[in-house]
Amino acid sequence: MIDLPLLLAFAAAASLLTVTPGVDTAIVLRTATLEGRRQAVLAAAGICLGCLAWGVAVSLGLGALLQASELAYTVVKFAGAAYLIWLGSRLLFSPRASFDCPAKTPSAANGQAFWRGLLTNLLNPKVGVFYVTFLPQFVPLGADVAAYSFFLACLHVLLSLAWFAVLTAATIPLGRLLRRPALTRALDRLTGGVLVAFGVRLAASSGA
Repeated sequence: MIDLPLLLAFAAAASLLTVTPGVDTAIVLRTATLEGRRQAVLAAAGICLGCLAWGVAVSLGLGALLQASELAYTVVKFAGAAYLIWLGSRLLFSPRASFDCPAKTPSAANGQAFWRGLLTNLLNPKVGVFYVTFLPQFVPLGADVAAYSFFLACLHVLLSLAWFAVLTAATIPLGRLLRRPALTRALDRLTGGVLVAFGVRLAASSGA
């Protein structure tokens, strides 16, 4: 059962939330600018897979557990905050001197881009709490709440993929300019500062 007006309302709200600048946008922008289209696609895939995993978890009841259990929420929250602060600190205090160093094998670079995106979302309990509180508002009367919530989560992932594709396409033409050593260091530090700020904000946030 699909309520078209309600579905369109969800698509509009989810689109606005998707394009709102955040840690996911920062990761995809930096990856596209300094590491190229392929790496940006892999980072975006990791981010969206993390969202999809939370969608599955919410449909199975884990989101409700995070909302109800202060201990479970706190454990995941601090794990996510620690990861963001660690990732951001590396960029902030050890920015690369240039795009071309240090040299890495394609497989290693691919794995890093994907896992960076995936862990950023998997270790953020706010994604699960967001899904469990936001999605039910758009479930039509009489529909299976778990199944329809997962459907909405999948729609959100598709919207995110579309947004990341736009970001990547817009950023790639500037890649050569932004790969200059001084700008590479500046972009690494800027992204690192954003990640650290989000990590601190996550750690300091209230419970579920």
